[in-house]
Amino acid sequence: MDPINRRNAIAGTAGLLLVKPETAFGSQANSAVAFGIIGTGGRGRYVGTHMARDPRARLAAICDLFPDRIDLAKTQVPGADQARTYRNYQELLAQPDLDAVLIATPVFLHPEHFEAAVQANKHIYCEKPAGADVAGVKRLMRAGERASKAKTVQFGFQQRFSPEYLKAEAILREGKIGRLTLMMTYWVIGSQPMTEFQSPYPPEERKLRHWALWHDYSGSPIVEQDCHGVDTINWFARAHPVKAVGRGGVRFPLPFGDWTSDYHDIIYTYPDGLEGWLISIKHTSGFRDVKEQFYGSKGMLETARTYYRWHGPTQTAPLKNADDLRDRSLIEKGESKREITIDAVEAFFTSIVDQKPYNHYLDAANSTLTSLLGRMAYETRREVTWDELLRSA
Repeated sequence: MDPINRRNAIAGTAGLLLVKPETAFGSQANSAVAFGIIGTGGRGRYVGTHMARDPRARLAAICDLFPDRIDLAKTQVPGADQARTYRNYQELLAQPDLDAVLIATPVFLHPEHFEAAVQANKHIYCEKPAGADVAGVKRLMRAGERASKAKTVQFGFQQRFSPEYLKAEAILREGKIGRLTLMMTYWVIGSQPMTEFQSPYPPEERKLRHWALWHDYSGSPIVEQDCHGVDTINWFARAHPVKAVGRGGVRFPLPFGDWTSDYHDIIYTYPDGLEGWLISIKHTSGFRDVKEQFYGSKGMLETARTYYRWHGPTQTAPLKNADDLRDRSLIEKGESKREITIDAVEAFFTSIVDQKPYNHYLDAANSTLTSLLGRMAYETRREVTWDELLRSA
């Protein structure tokens, strides 16, 4: 068996065979949005399940390089057992009856697969981030610029579609916390560190199968995981940073993979001196603290996947504990009604059905580049500017 390396994982087969769709969704008012899934690993099956459960959608095709992943999708994703199956993503994209595609492949493949989906003129839901390195993100940006304005292009930054995050953003925009002066994002999560590694796959498949553990395949945790919080502070700041400094390293060396950090502390500087801090720790033995905080001159907002909280000088509850000042500063809170990926999937199909497309490629690219900026800062242990990052590839 030939080794499955970076090159043939990208290519699948030689040459692109892409055919523009002959019919676009909307030509028949009662049609379901036919979509395909490229990449039926864990995330592809998870998001694909939510997509398949949307009554306006129909799963028509699935694709993965590995047959066992296809088999899992057939048993776990509604309708996948009746969908056409492919081992080559180019063949899936060539199908003229597919309106949309979910790209849920390893991070380093996102630019290649996204570019091909743009060429195929599909609506695109691409998992985050936009790439594993600067060159890949630039490639995705060039493709995003060429995407049809009639097509929705969305990325897996679910926070942007959560009603609770949108409510918190509205509070900020309405000036209720005053001038924004500091942002913080925490991505503290993880199980116990690995002390040994045993893969069930043949050696030639292991790196691709376990892509998240490799720097060039995933971008390392700051890119593959922490990008969610980085995207949120970029969104609330309405900007990307101009420079960054930071520290990071590996507390628990992995027996497999080459992460450059399992903890890092990054300070991003945005226009007008606004700072955004990223605090990230992996291997926390089950402890979790994933949230964002936004500090202003009149109040503070805290956001998470399950809630938002608005704090300020107005006292709405008695002080219960001398150490818990949050009780008396809480003005308003909201709890998430469902997992926010469902909100993102619903927004995607609503934009297609209502024929109100949007293209989020630039936001996704900038948030990925912001994560890469932080990585470059802690790896070089010096201040790195946005312009220097862009010149690096």
